Amino acid sequence: MNRRTAIGAIAAGFPAILKPQNRRPNVIFMMTDDQRNDAMSCAGNKILKTPNMDRLAAGGVRFTEGFVTNPLCSPSRGTILTGLHTHAHGVTTNGGRSHQLKPGVVTYPQMLQKAGYYSAMVGKWHIATLPAGLGFDHWCILPGQGLYHDPQMIANGGRIQLRGYVDDIIGDQALETLRSRPKDKPFSMICNFKAPHRAWEPPQRYEKVFEDMVIPEPPTFHVDLSNRPQGIRNTDMQIADMPDFARRGVPPGLPKELRKPLNYQVFLKNYYRVLMGVDDNVGRVLDYLDEERLTENTIFIYTGDNGFFLGEYGMFDKRLMYEPSIRVPMLARYPGGWKGGRVDSRNMVLNNDVAHTILDYCGIERPGHMQHHGLSWRPALDGSSAAPLRESWMYEYFEYPGPHCAPIGRGVRTSRYKLIHYVQQPQAHEFFDLEKDPEERRSVYDDPSYKTEVAALTKDLERWRDITGDDRSQDNTTAPPCGNRMGQRQARN
Repeated sequence: MNRRTAIGAIAAGFPAILKPQNRRPNVIFMMTDDQRNDAMSCAGNKILKTPNMDRLAAGGVRFTEGFVTNPLCSPSRGTILTGLHTHAHGVTTNGGRSHQLKPGVVTYPQMLQKAGYYSAMVGKWHIATLPAGLGFDHWCILPGQGLYHDPQMIANGGRIQLRGYVDDIIGDQALETLRSRPKDKPFSMICNFKAPHRAWEPPQRYEKVFEDMVIPEPPTFHVDLSNRPQGIRNTDMQIADMPDFARRGVPPGLPKELRKPLNYQVFLKNYYRVLMGVDDNVGRVLDYLDEERLTENTIFIYTGDNGFFLGEYGMFDKRLMYEPSIRVPMLARYPGGWKGGRVDSRNMVLNNDVAHTILDYCGIERPGHMQHHGLSWRPALDGSSAAPLRESWMYEYFEYPGPHCAPIGRGVRTSRYKLIHYVQQPQAHEFFDLEKDPEERRSVYDDPSYKTEVAALTKDLERWRDITGDDRSQDNTTAPPCGNRMGQRQARN
């Protein structure tokens, strides 16, 4: 069965087209996997060109200070769905028992569906709890991570085999969902792409882009990590040691100092190439909205599930609370609801906020259990308040021991300062003044001149843990050996 035949079979089960839609806003939420905040040309990237992401930004608001509260795939996806911190919704890691939503946790699609919305989910899901019963009239997802070429998908519970490039197929599914929706209801669609997740296999049309280019290395590419906490020194994130699938074409057996720059060029070019495939499909959805005159009344939010190291500190992957890992693109457009063409560099906005913002604009009261976990962006989007949305927010990470051996931690960030607490023994802290040290080269946790600021953020972190009901059971326990070294495992994360 080719992909279009399969799409037709899926569409055959959709509700019939009825009468014109009312004026409640439609909602499209779109997410990539591992796209950091500056991996768009509208964010200043001089190498990667993303005309359709730029087009979305030009018609809406681009938040430069967009963050995730847990920089890992599945936990972030749970947060998007529920508006809750990771520990509250239950998806704390990328696998095992902690890969499922807690029983009874409510998703924003459930609340929209109950309010009369037609709700759909297409693309990458990557949570053990399947979409059935979570507020979707239709769903078609990749199993697990999915494949870049000729992927299988699970459509409303049944597996189908499709032919083609994965993000083009996800674009097809998104368009078929929009075309086949019931026209008497407002719609909500989640569309999640696979790229730019490893193993960075680009569509054929972009395989040779950047081939003759040497991409500059970041300023911190060769930073010495010997003065970092033990948990950081023990991580498996060094580009010099990337698995074979990530450094295709680099000759085996090269010394580490030669592997590192070559691996960087190969992996980063493919990271950018797969994002070009995503951008094509963002454009296809934007074109459809324009053609059907749906643009004005559709809220469109675009983001990534976490950031990504692109050579900073010689690293790749994410998980840590350093800036490249926690920063994500955050674009929001609603021509009928707020003024477009703006860049907001004042407000720190979170993936926790997505559900809150959508429910607010759709006129649905947020349940009390969501309090303290996120905020609606309305005051920033409509200009109704001059005050910043928030003064601080909390980071958390749980997946240890596990892939890449990143330590369990909590942290709090303000517009200027960042405190990180690695909670297991050997416990450690880092504190950064982001105004003076935006590249996070030197922790000033033990610097007496920052004693007041360290004390204030330490108190604020404990406040966040208290008001969100964070579990302290792992605090001060002994971190077991990780033993899951990068060269010995599969690329499941």
